[in-house]
Amino acid sequence: MKRHIPNIITCLNIVCGAAAVILTLWGYWWPAFCFILAGAVFDFCDGAAARALGAYSDIGKELDSLSDLVTFGLAPALMLFSWYYKINDGYPSWVAFISLLIVPLSAVRLAKFNLDERQKSSFIGLPTPALAMIAGAAVAYGHVCMQHGADGVVLSLLRSSWFIPVISVVLALLLVSAVPMFSLKGKAAAKSVAVTRRIFFAGVVAAIVLCIVFRQDRLPFFSVFFLMLFIVFVWYLVLQVVMALVPRRAE
Repeated sequence: MKRHIPNIITCLNIVCGAAAVILTLWGYWWPAFCFILAGAVFDFCDGAAARALGAYSDIGKELDSLSDLVTFGLAPALMLFSWYYKINDGYPSWVAFISLLIVPLSAVRLAKFNLDERQKSSFIGLPTPALAMIAGAAVAYGHVCMQHGADGVVLSLLRSSWFIPVISVVLALLLVSAVPMFSLKGKAAAKSVAVTRRIFFAGVVAAIVLCIVFRQDRLPFFSVFFLMLFIVFVWYLVLQVVMALVPRRAE
């Protein structure tokens, strides 16, 4: 029985992804993102359970990728698509379909990850959960702002004609890029990676403090969590790209 536990947890991940897709199509964007977050928790727990129980299997590996494609590929792509399509009705509706580029490139990224032996403790290209946090958190926070009559930089960007198409293309291409990115789990093997992680976590602390201090009074406190996730993962992405452009010394 124990060998099936990780796969059961993985199936809960894909159920969360399916729920996020349905809620997105109904226009419930921030509840949809909550299901993406729940899927991320199950995605973490299935790996932890497999390691603890020694219950590794080929079918578990493939099932994990299929679940990630739904929860971290399809669901956030649809969040961007439906937001642009339903909210920005003053712009050409066909532009919304650009966001769906995320789906096939997420599939390519996950397939490459399964075959690439170099990505055991780090990543090459943007991980799909990080993409989901950036895209999903932005739309979720914008939705809460819209519900409570608040304004802000994120909502203004989401209402623009260019932001969603541009961020969709950038994030999709980063999925299959050769940019090295550290994992938030486990220990850093290289000194340069350890330094990058310390810089990252210092930025995370700063982002949390700023989001709490400058929270708009009219917004519920849980919306701060969405904004923090958006800022933290944008910081994660920007830092990785900058560090990839900096020449490294041999370690």
